[in-house]
Amino acid sequence: MNNKIKQLLEKGVKIPNPESVDISDEVIVDRISGEGVVIYSGCKIFGASTFISKGVNIGYEGPVTIENCEIGPYVKLKGGFFSRAVFLEKVTMGSGSHVREGTILEEEASCAHTVGLKQTILFPFVTLGSLINFCDCFMSGGTSRSNHSEVGSSFIHFNYTPNQDKATPSLLGDVPRGVMIDQPPIFLGGQGGLVGPTRLEFGTITAAGTICRKDELRTSRLILEARDKNVNIQYVQGMYQNTNRILLNNLVYIANLYALREWYNNVRYQFISDDFPIPMFKGLEEKLNIGIDERIKRLKEFKEKLNTPVENLKEELFIKLKGLTGDKQKRDSFLESVLSGIQRNGKNYIAVIKGLYKKDKEIGSQWLQSIVDGFMKGFAING
Repeated sequence: MNNKIKQLLEKGVKIPNPESVDISDEVIVDRISGEGVVIYSGCKIFGASTFISKGVNIGYEGPVTIENCEIGPYVKLKGGFFSRAVFLEKVTMGSGSHVREGTILEEEASCAHTVGLKQTILFPFVTLGSLINFCDCFMSGGTSRSNHSEVGSSFIHFNYTPNQDKATPSLLGDVPRGVMIDQPPIFLGGQGGLVGPTRLEFGTITAAGTICRKDELRTSRLILEARDKNVNIQYVQGMYQNTNRILLNNLVYIANLYALREWYNNVRYQFISDDFPIPMFKGLEEKLNIGIDERIKRLKEFKEKLNTPVENLKEELFIKLKGLTGDKQKRDSFLESVLSGIQRNGKNYIAVIKGLYKKDKEIGSQWLQSIVDGFMKGFAING
């Protein structure tokens, strides 16, 4: 029997069929909890940065491969492949999941069977159905398990263009308001799609079977695709339309990711505890930085195809991001309210954030929005 498996069994990890499980040499046993963790037959765990918290259930519906992931308390990875991703408390992933680098699922987000994610961020309670490809997306909205943003089954985010670029991230909701867990949910109907890069406001609904191709920045709108119009026009490879909108949406997306990084560094960090230890926090930081790097890389590739000078694009964007902290007075005021909430509710992230006074949430959102606005300042682009 593998020595690592012996050590895990001695810690209290339940492995019903230990001979069928593969734990690689670089896995650090001390980063795997022995409290309530179950690893079923056929599972493989790789990577020195892999971290598994208490109560995690791995492989109940089928074999699971884990590679350098940080997994929070009571997460259920029921079957599939998971690499360089973070799963916070009570996340659930169904069998056939395929989750790759730069993905973050926050508390109680869930996906049913056969869902593909990469460079995807889902805020608390966001729910995805089955047979979904949802790469290069950020989604927030909703307030609880009974009032959450949702993506219907057989949905696809179109994130690769005929001109062979991936400057296509879609922002569904946003960071400044989404972190407060008090916004109307977004619903994307099943058997439908979203053509990136697209921005949708909180409360947006797309009807089942609809392909959404345009931004909708008004709240509480229903989008229903017309079916009585056929379009057949000449297409020229390499010709771009709506380039300003593509550039704008990419920059807004990057700005929101950076605002989320400031939220993690200033707010999430206050919740370090046994249930959210430093390795989980470091995992969030790493995966978010992977996402920012990816978006800048894809934007650079896109601008190169437009024959726009891009030699120093990455450096220019990082210079704009460096030291960008937003309105410090609002930040400090908001942090005081968070610390007061921790004193009242302990380090329960969802309870503290949901329990903040409305005026304090508004100040927090204004602080984060000032980061987005500060980044966008100087870009003369109209969508």
